Amino acid sequence: MPIPEDVTGEEIDKDVRQELLSLPKTLADDVARNLVMVARLLDEDPEGAYGYSRVALRLASRVAAVREAAGFAAYANQKYGEALAEFRAAKRMTGNIDLWPVMADCERGLGRPEKALDMAGAPEVHKLDKAGQVEMRLVAAGARRDMEQLDAAIVTLQSPELAANSVQPWTARLRYAYADALLAAGRESEAREWFAKAVEADRDGSTDASDRLAELDGVEFVDVMTDDESGTDAESDGGDSSEEEKD
Repeated sequence: MPIPEDVTGEEIDKDVRQELLSLPKTLADDVARNLVMVARLLDEDPEGAYGYSRVALRLASRVAAVREAAGFAAYANQKYGEALAEFRAAKRMTGNIDLWPVMADCERGLGRPEKALDMAGAPEVHKLDKAGQVEMRLVAAGARRDMEQLDAAIVTLQSPELAANSVQPWTARLRYAYADALLAAGRESEAREWFAKAVEADRDGSTDASDRLAELDGVEFVDVMTDDESGTDAESDGGDSSEEEKD
């Protein structure tokens, strides 16, 4: 697959670059450039990212960073079985448990929420950092909702991290998930309160909390450009009518 000339491979994380030192330099550079493309396209073009991840995987399947990148590319394309296999391979190679929450979410994607809940209660969760534990809580709540256990999902999300006033990278998503669960359970007034709190914490627009809040408040968004154009047309029509009346 073609790679833009401005992509050198030097853009990748230094830890990944360190992993690639086990490869011949030319091969390492090729793998690095493909990994850069995976990262660059993952959000805006998941299919493209997946294509580059397959190239990297073909070139260096024994590198953990490559298996992890392939896992995330497959995950972004809802290829959950493939993603889970890649994440497991990366975990075996490194012993790192950071991928545990996304592996559990793959189980959800495969229609196995019970397995995701088993993983949420496993010893590995205690080895996760705070961000990982919050992510695991989100996955567990999602699994409860998959099983139509709405009250249990709400309780799962109730935590010190949810109640904290300080804003962390996970705060907006945690508050949003809680608000959404409350709304699904028919607790609309509480849901509105938590969507508002999610908006306060969502500094980079990672959720659509503001839209959900506006929807609950009955706010309708109007296309200003359309209205302006309509007004212009109306004025033009009005002008023509005046001229006709004069005539």
